[in-house]
Amino acid sequence: MTIVNRRISRLLAQVYRAKSDILAPKDVTPANAVYDKVTHTGQAWDQADHRNARFTIMPKQVNPNVAQKLIAEVPPIETDQRIVYCDGGHSALGHPRVYIKLDKPGNHACGYCGQRFVNNHFTQGNDHNINHLVT
Repeated sequence: MTIVNRRISRLLAQVYRAKSDILAPKDVTPANAVYDKVTHTGQAWDQADHRNARFTIMPKQVNPNVAQKLIAEVPPIETDQRIVYCDGGHSALGHPRVYIKLDKPGNHACGYCGQRFVNNHFTQGNDHNINHLVT
């Protein structure tokens, strides 16, 4: 390739280079910062954050159905027993069998899968709003 061809190709590359509407890091202030969607870990980056360099072709894809929201929609399992166990639906799935005491009023959640259990004898009225996590 000759020197003239190199110069022409550089000029064409500069002319046809796509213009970005993303501000430079020095131009971003707290007043004009635009944050992306919050992930399940609570991360939300502004448009000039260096961690957005991996999202050049398309924006970051955030799944709105995080596990915490999905398991919260499942109603608690009501039982008359004082002690129940949770194995995650099937023991072959890798969830160990966890025994949960239901002596206190309120919902008792499994520490592995988040499934909630409640004892009908100890829990009445507003006690359904109390949550316990068994680990």
